[in-house]
Amino acid sequence: MLLSLRYLLLIICGASFGLLAAAGVFTVLVAVGLIPRFAGKTHTAKKVMLYEEMVIAGTVIGGLVSVFERYCHIGDWLLQQGLPHRLLQMAGNAFLVIFGILAGMFIGCLALAIAEMLDSVPIFARRVGFRHGLGIAISAMAAGKLVGSLFYFAVQLHEVIP
Repeated sequence: MLLSLRYLLLIICGASFGLLAAAGVFTVLVAVGLIPRFAGKTHTAKKVMLYEEMVIAGTVIGGLVSVFERYCHIGDWLLQQGLPHRLLQMAGNAFLVIFGILAGMFIGCLALAIAEMLDSVPIFARRVGFRHGLGIAISAMAAGKLVGSLFYFAVQLHEVIP
């Protein structure tokens, strides 16, 4: 009974943390306005909903693949089906090249959008009357990140429990 309660608590915590991480990713994308900017630059504003759905689908599929990695060995399965190893290797290399180019473009655009958004932080701080303590607030966030990382590695949460 106690063991199943522990697993239930782990499931609830894991799902909650995953939802929080996904919400953070979507918040950043919405805050910087990356998807509408892509649609505007490519003159495809009618397909902005499709772009948003693809970002959500990519995030969900990426999360599932990272959690259930042991079940996602598609190459091994295709080899068992009798496809030639050389063909699969060439297809995998082509996929990696295309994915690398597209991921690099996305990360570059995201970095530029975040840098552009950071220019607005001082203006926002002035408008809301947050004149003193901005440096302390940023330092506190950095210290929290540092303490969290140190705790993560000190308790060895990064090791997979068999």
